[in-house]
Amino acid sequence: MAQSERELREAIVDKARWMNTSGLNQGTSGNISARCGDRMLITPSATAYEAMTPDMIAAMPIESDDGSWEGPLKPSTEWRFHLDITRGRPDVGGIVHTHSTFATVLAIANKPIPACHYMIAAFGGMDIRVADYATYGTKELSEAALRALEDRTGCLLANHGMIATGATLDKAMWLAVELETIARQYYHSLLIGGPNILSEAQIADTVKSFGTYGLQDPDKVV
Repeated sequence: MAQSERELREAIVDKARWMNTSGLNQGTSGNISARCGDRMLITPSATAYEAMTPDMIAAMPIESDDGSWEGPLKPSTEWRFHLDITRGRPDVGGIVHTHSTFATVLAIANKPIPACHYMIAAFGGMDIRVADYATYGTKELSEAALRALEDRTGCLLANHGMIATGATLDKAMWLAVELETIARQYYHSLLIGGPNILSEAQIADTVKSFGTYGLQDPDKVV
């Protein structure tokens, strides 16, 4: 069942607080957005999550490209890639951007994550790409992110952090956790000689098995 705007606002605040408490993000870095009809709801700029309330969440028209917004606080400085992804990807209902430690380490080193674990299949292909570097908040970064997310549900941002997307906000947060987990596993495997990389056939078998595992349900976090 579709969430009301109030429920989405509350969910964004809850997840923003949780991602900091869990260590998935730090401080006021990172941001979260969710599709709400013809608008996108997004965390405000430079606001401590513990002080954030649902009414502080900014709303932006999805079909507008002028940065217009409604709310008491201006939207996150990264509103542009949130908006462009939401507009360009009808399958995306929620977006999570974090500066999680291991994903960011790999992004700093410009290391895509190969199929080192079967859960890479949850991201839509054989790897998690690194988007080209561009200054935060710019159209150039948004364009780079869209390229890296082509046929994918997550990517790294060079020298920056990561993006995870999902049909729902719950699924986007779940994938953000998975991305950081795989990044941590890949990083540590590199320290002991490097990972064994799974084949396309093995990843295809994983995708097939997801059909009975629950990942086919966009409203279910598994």
